[in-house]
Amino acid sequence: MESMPAAGYDLHTHSTFSDGTTSPAEIAREAARIGLAGFALTDHDTIDGWGEAREAAAAAGVDFVPGIEITTKHRGLSRHLLGYGIRSEAGELFETLAEIRESRLARAREMVRRLSGEYAISWDAVVGSNDVRTVGRPHIADALVAAGYAVDRSAAFAEMLSPASPYYLDTYAVDTANAIRLVRDAGGFPVIAHPAASRQRRPLPVDDLAELAEAGLGGVELDHPENRADWLPPLAAHAVSLGLEVTGASDYHGDGKPNRLGECTSPPEVVARIRADVALPA
Repeated sequence: MESMPAAGYDLHTHSTFSDGTTSPAEIAREAARIGLAGFALTDHDTIDGWGEAREAAAAAGVDFVPGIEITTKHRGLSRHLLGYGIRSEAGELFETLAEIRESRLARAREMVRRLSGEYAISWDAVVGSNDVRTVGRPHIADALVAAGYAVDRSAAFAEMLSPASPYYLDTYAVDTANAIRLVRDAGGFPVIAHPAASRQRRPLPVDDLAELAEAGLGGVELDHPENRADWLPPLAAHAVSLGLEVTGASDYHGDGKPNRLGECTSPPEVVARIRADVALPA
């Protein structure tokens, strides 16, 4: 009988510690149920869900890869950076993340204040009782949906929360190359997230990919449900020529996005190389 391929890893998931709708423990149990070898928890700008995720993964019999997604900008455009295996005591990185979270919080409060002039939503409705570490537009979108002003997050993002909206405020973000340095200094492995996502004005230029590789980038997330297939070939070719790891992941947010856990994955050998690069225990 022909052997089945090894189960993969979903290296990009979000929990209720940032803008997901499921807990880290629920993600671990679902990963086990659908047969994943493991998953990474990559909440925005926080690692506070790691403990719960690690314990639940061990109980469910799946591997856990500690991760994070950092809000960055390169040449004025939003570029998110995934970092795997960072040390939890890394000082400069976490000082920067605290600045990002505080900026996100102030931005969200001001956007809610602007919206409340026309929509019956409040700050309490946005944050609720959840133990959220990073507050952002998805939480505001959920409040708008709950109040009946939008059918789902996507509709809220397309209307009241779009960059063209009078309620929108830009967000503070660290320079991408600097974020790569911070991740490397913290003992981690940096991967550029969804560089060809359809919501972006254009894909990450290949010259920028080379520049970020020179800065220490380790990989690029090409197998992602939101990447445009027609934007991928140049990035894929340059990733190979630059010696970058190519990863796959779902960008799972529970009910916050249509993306399903495990719909895109990374093979075990890629995860093994990432572990070896950062000396992350198996």
